[in-house]
Amino acid sequence: MTESFAPPAVKPTTRSTGDLAKVAVSGWLGTAMEFMDFQLYSLAAAIVFNKIFFPDVSPVIGLIAAMATYGVGYVARLVGAIYFGRMGDRIGRKKVLFITIALMGASTTLIGVLPTYGMIGIWAPILLVALRLIQGFGAGAEIAGATVMLTEYASARRRGLISSLVCLGTNSGTLGASALWAILVAALPQDQLLSWGWRIPFLASFVLMIFAVWIRRSLKESPVFEERADVVDGVALSKQDILSKDVVREAKDNKKATSTIEAALHQRKGKAFLIALGLRFGQAGNSGLVQTFLVGYLATVLLVDKTVGTTAIVYGSLLGFVTIPLIGLLGDRFGRRPLYLAISALSALFAIPMMLMVTSGNPAVITTGMVIGLNLGVLSLFSMESVTMAEFFGARTRFTQLALAKEIGGILATAIGPLLAATLTAVTGQWWPLAAMLIGYSLITLISAAVGPEVRGRDMVLLEDAV
Repeated sequence: MTESFAPPAVKPTTRSTGDLAKVAVSGWLGTAMEFMDFQLYSLAAAIVFNKIFFPDVSPVIGLIAAMATYGVGYVARLVGAIYFGRMGDRIGRKKVLFITIALMGASTTLIGVLPTYGMIGIWAPILLVALRLIQGFGAGAEIAGATVMLTEYASARRRGLISSLVCLGTNSGTLGASALWAILVAALPQDQLLSWGWRIPFLASFVLMIFAVWIRRSLKESPVFEERADVVDGVALSKQDILSKDVVREAKDNKKATSTIEAALHQRKGKAFLIALGLRFGQAGNSGLVQTFLVGYLATVLLVDKTVGTTAIVYGSLLGFVTIPLIGLLGDRFGRRPLYLAISALSALFAIPMMLMVTSGNPAVITTGMVIGLNLGVLSLFSMESVTMAEFFGARTRFTQLALAKEIGGILATAIGPLLAATLTAVTGQWWPLAAMLIGYSLITLISAAVGPEVRGRDMVLLEDAV
């Protein structure tokens, strides 16, 4: 399917290589910090929080309560996506990215100094939940904002490669948090881990936050946002202002500005968002099953040594440092749509072989299957997702729509998927429902890519969506 696009109203402002480098490091640090924060919390919730924040209940109830505080972060992420997404489209990407990194970093650091239940009683878990909500609120727009900034800075020829740095950041954060906890659990006895050791990872994140905040303070605004036809003095005009043609003519002194804005306002909304949401389903759904559910399934249902699943994820993530930029490069070379069609089709075809490998009982075979499944059905799609979804949306609402598509897709697929998988495997006692879910998620993405347009090289200044 081919798509023709009108020329932009104004040629975007150029940025130097140094400016691009700062944005790239900022995007990598921000997403690394986001996923590090969430991974630190999830591991702490599973290992220590039930004992130090919920000690007056049974171990099972304490674990449920600790994991519930983890879950509230996903609700806060959706709220943050709405709030900061609209702010980013209204006042600029740079300001929002500064706020989100500060919120995430401050809340994570403060968790490291929280008094425990033994010190202040019920106020300890209440404060924990409050900080978790703040952390999620900031994180809800972080990855979307970093993606928008990178894609709007990058040249059309290397947009896929540059935006893949966001995906590399998620890998770095997850591995960093896992490594910190692995060292602590191995080096400290249980009493020291519970008394003070658990605080170290949260306090250590303060250093990363300071570095990220320092870099983001010196960033220049996205050139696309600055040159949008509806932006005056660094703020997007409201719809009411835009409807007054004199305002636009006065603001831009550009005959094309009014028609460009009117075209964006009169475009029917929703189609690009639904296609992007479908593209998100494959990566998010496969991630929830491969990176979360299968690790527990191996240990509790198949009774395989619990280190097999976690080791497979570590190996797969390490390989991802090659897979992610490679897919970004291929997308720049051959287009987003062909890569999406090929990767999602291969993911669906590999679902049954992967589950046969996972249920083989052989640790080496299990690890191989999960490493391939992670890189094919999760990380490859993630690399394509970042740039493609940004190119789908027009500059006027890109931040908001991208943030919402990511967070809604994450809730529907990543959060609900493992629960559905647990229910289906418990009812059937078989592995085939997992393969069916993996196939289903991949086919949703395949169909979405098939009905969507090719957006490689699309002009990011255009205000209207690609469809």
